[in-house]
Amino acid sequence: MRGVILFAAGIFAGLAIQAGLAQNTNAGVVNNGVVMMNHVGISVANIPEAVTYYTQKMGYREAFRVNDEKGQPRIVYLQISKNTFLELNPVTAQRPAGFSHYGLQVENAADAVARFRKNGLTVTDTNPSDTKAIIANITDPYMGRIELTELPPESMHFKAIQNWK
Repeated sequence: MRGVILFAAGIFAGLAIQAGLAQNTNAGVVNNGVVMMNHVGISVANIPEAVTYYTQKMGYREAFRVNDEKGQPRIVYLQISKNTFLELNPVTAQRPAGFSHYGLQVENAADAVARFRKNGLTVTDTNPSDTKAIIANITDPYMGRIELTELPPESMHFKAIQNWK
């Protein structure tokens, strides 16, 4: 139940961010290069069960996945709408079940990192992910982590968005 509430809160936060960006004609400058909220991440005990639930019950479709060296899913992205995803990760000792983060799509991850650091935030350096997105993470004192995600054309996210019908 906690996970569902946190997921819903993430969606509402994303809608608020997206609405604010849509009303701003100079969004890239005022909003630190944030384009929109791209995804909400949750950790689940059983990835195959969660994929079945979200695809069959909720109607989302699997966009892509990344498996570990043993062939087990490490990340599964489910596409809710053209630009909105649910990211599933397996539970680990360091990552308990439930809401783990939300992801903001940014125009340029390095520029966004510099702007957020200038604002006094703790932000990691950018790194290419195994989904071919360029990511960095903001440490949020209220909920843990906000992921900054730049989506170059070769990223799995970008390809899923382009293939949406």
